[in-house]
Amino acid sequence: MKRYKLKVEKRKVLGKQVKKLRREGILPCNIYGKSVKSTAVQVPLKEFDAVYKEAGETGLVDVELDGKITPALIHNMQKDFRGNVLHADFFQVNLKEKVKTMVPLQIVGEPKAVLDKVGILMNILSEVEVEALPEELPENIEVNVAHLANINDQVTVADLKVSAGVTVLTEGEQVISKIGELITKEAAEQAAAEAAAAEAAKAETAAAEEGAVPAEGEAPVEGAPVPAEGEVAAAAETPKAEAAKEEKPQEAPTK
Repeated sequence: MKRYKLKVEKRKVLGKQVKKLRREGILPCNIYGKSVKSTAVQVPLKEFDAVYKEAGETGLVDVELDGKITPALIHNMQKDFRGNVLHADFFQVNLKEKVKTMVPLQIVGEPKAVLDKVGILMNILSEVEVEALPEELPENIEVNVAHLANINDQVTVADLKVSAGVTVLTEGEQVISKIGELITKEAAEQAAAEAAAAEAAKAETAAAEEGAVPAEGEAPVEGAPVPAEGEVAAAAETPKAEAAKEEKPQEAPTK
């Protein structure tokens, strides 16, 4: 297992005053453990980020303080809402004693169900707790999902493959990844209802258009009945006859 190195300095700035350190690009930290007294230290944030990117919380870090090396794991990361690191602890470990820590899971492979468009991959767990000697801690544990072919196929914690010196403490029946339906039953029912409503509205519009009579000179609506020639003539003459009747003056009564 690869080990990382990080040089730190004793920290004199404590409490709320550490905000000033952060503004200067310095990360406040602490070293603690069974055989070491808790010590406030500090380290340039850029150097810490470079090590943490590689080591995570499972990689062994040789923390150097005043020329003394302390093997440690990075613990208790504190971040703000933007994801910026505010504080971190270095947990001193005994290389001959097992430690418990969380190890990230790495999903590998593409499920057959996804390739065949049978379902979607749902990843539920992102890490598990393990116990091992510090130098045997895995950086991550691979989870192969390529064999998942049907709805509800799954990989559980019990399916994980780890080395002999590593014990997985997370309950074995917990699901890590599973195949879910492409669309939920509720969503399918809602889509069907919306489609039915759209068809009903379309039918009502078509029925209304069939009963409409086009105005003079207007093209008839597609699908609407075409009036006979005599009906068109009668419809055209009726308004004229009534208009002439209204314009005819009244005759004076005969004496």
